[in-house]
Amino acid sequence: MTIDEQIALMRRATVEIINEDDLRVKLQSGRPLRVKLGVDPTVAHVTLGWAVVLRKLRDFQRLGHTACLIIGDFTSMIGDPSGKSKTRPQLSREQIEENVRAVSEQVYKILDPDRTEITFNKDWLGKMTFEDVIRLTSRYTVARILERDDFTKRLNENRPIAMHEILYPLCQGYDSVAIKADIELGGNDQKFNNLVGRNLMQQFDLEPQVVILSPLLVGTDGKEKMSQSLGNFISVIDTPDEMFGKTMSIPDELMENWFELCTDVPMDEVRKLLATIENPRDVKRRLAREIIGLYHSAEAAEAADAEFVRRFSQRQLPSEIGSVSIPDELLSDGQVGLAALISHWGLAKSNGQAKDLIKAGAVSLDEQKETDPQRRFAKAELSGKVVRVGKLNYRRIQ
Repeated sequence: MTIDEQIALMRRATVEIINEDDLRVKLQSGRPLRVKLGVDPTVAHVTLGWAVVLRKLRDFQRLGHTACLIIGDFTSMIGDPSGKSKTRPQLSREQIEENVRAVSEQVYKILDPDRTEITFNKDWLGKMTFEDVIRLTSRYTVARILERDDFTKRLNENRPIAMHEILYPLCQGYDSVAIKADIELGGNDQKFNNLVGRNLMQQFDLEPQVVILSPLLVGTDGKEKMSQSLGNFISVIDTPDEMFGKTMSIPDELMENWFELCTDVPMDEVRKLLATIENPRDVKRRLAREIIGLYHSAEAAEAADAEFVRRFSQRQLPSEIGSVSIPDELLSDGQVGLAALISHWGLAKSNGQAKDLIKAGAVSLDEQKETDPQRRFAKAELSGKVVRVGKLNYRRIQ
């Protein structure tokens, strides 16, 4: 690729490059660049939202550069305050280690392991003395730290800001100094933290990193950014059928954005699809196949598509349905409530939520809706029936 073609590639799925002239100079140097992405293992899944920046990191790998993935095992204990209206709870060492193990395996569904350098920021931040911390804090002013939007909002609303939160941007910025990053990637909510790194590198007499910011992917609910805590996410380790069903649930107006952020389909082709294909569902099926193809295979994508059509277009049951049983301890006078069973089987978070699902018409037995949350059934009456909760959860009662 020419330098212009490389920069055009970097513009896809980004909202800002700080700055493009510096990026051009670095690309023209002809040496492999060190491209940094810091991730705090606060959750155990790599979601498609997280994959947006990982895929950008993969783009640099394909151009011959090194992906420097920093696992924030130290900064996770602080908690990134970006976009938070209150102090985040601090994770235990055990929680972090469990998440690190899960995340480390999943990133290689996207990244090339031969061009990936994984480090842990506890290796340098955890070794700092208190004197080192004082010296680091002397390089940044309180006024600059308080410029970040979330801190300003909290101050205006008289919400507390803990001292360890103020240190977080300095910790993340020092990561760039420690690994001598050429480029740092991040979501657009990380702009402040990334620019702190750029500033600190100059103070340590290093060439400042270029910052490339990507937009935040809106989740399957069509409202909030994709988040494991909100449940509106697709994981890179979801099954093909799960990926397909969740993708088909997104609002139509998100399709172009998801194509850009989650697939490699050229945007000219995407816009043509959206303009010429009459039924948005068919475009969304293409989107789902593209996503599954990235994390599983083209064959798995076609199979998931066929299964979706069979189940929803032709109104047939899934080809594979898990089995569940009715525990005796839930029986009273030989009968049991469907809500209690749904909760017991893990198809609802609680008995109350299960009742709400029944009242909303989201539960059926052999495709006949159940709308009375108080109705009770004899054990034999339920045997062999297929219960459906929502659109995707089917179980056969034994």
